[in-house]
Amino acid sequence: MVDWIGLIVPLAYITVLAGSLTTFASLYRKRKTVKAASLAPWFPAHIPRNIYLSLLHLEPEPGKEKAPTVPDSVLKAALLHRATEDIFRIIQIRNAKQALSILLQRGSVGDDLWQRFSRAEQEIEEEAKDVVNEANAFVPGWGQNIFQTANEMAANAKLRKRVEDIQSQAASERQWWEERRANIQSSFLEELDAPGAGAATATKQRSGPVMSEKQTSDEDGVIVEADGPTAASKGSTRKKKGKK
Repeated sequence: MVDWIGLIVPLAYITVLAGSLTTFASLYRKRKTVKAASLAPWFPAHIPRNIYLSLLHLEPEPGKEKAPTVPDSVLKAALLHRATEDIFRIIQIRNAKQALSILLQRGSVGDDLWQRFSRAEQEIEEEAKDVVNEANAFVPGWGQNIFQTANEMAANAKLRKRVEDIQSQAASERQWWEERRANIQSSFLEELDAPGAGAATATKQRSGPVMSEKQTSDEDGVIVEADGPTAASKGSTRKKKGKK
């Protein structure tokens, strides 16, 4: 005879355990999703994308049934601007990924920051795919070259910004140099106009002839000393001749 009670108890235990695990997993996923959604985005709002979508889906004006038609050239320019912004974000993601992963391994940053970064990485991948599809919708095959063009535009924009920064600092640097040159000139003029400077100059002028006189006397002394032994030698020679 089958022991139904002995079979029902394990089955009931397994059913309760599976149900509790399923409930816990669903609650954990919902909580994780809510927490991830509450995290601040890694990047600010994508303004070029919003502009492109606004131009692509224009609503009709009040009192009109048909929306205004946007030229394809304007849409292509907006799409290129959107791809250029994506290039900037891709570069930031690539530069920050290695450093952030090292900090995460060392425990210097929390999991929340890594979740924000991972979500931003997924969003930029989806954004790049969307841009490629939109480009191919305009011109077949344009999606393969749109990011190359956007990369050149990004490099040009970066160079232009750097030139503007240098030009903006040129006025302040010129003013600083003018002030420094004026300070140097004023300090130099003060040194020339100081009373001690005239006395030092006069002392130098007076010390010149004195040094020349000393040098002359020293030379004369040398000449006298040189003549002395010669005269003595001549005198001794004359004495010897007289004795002979």
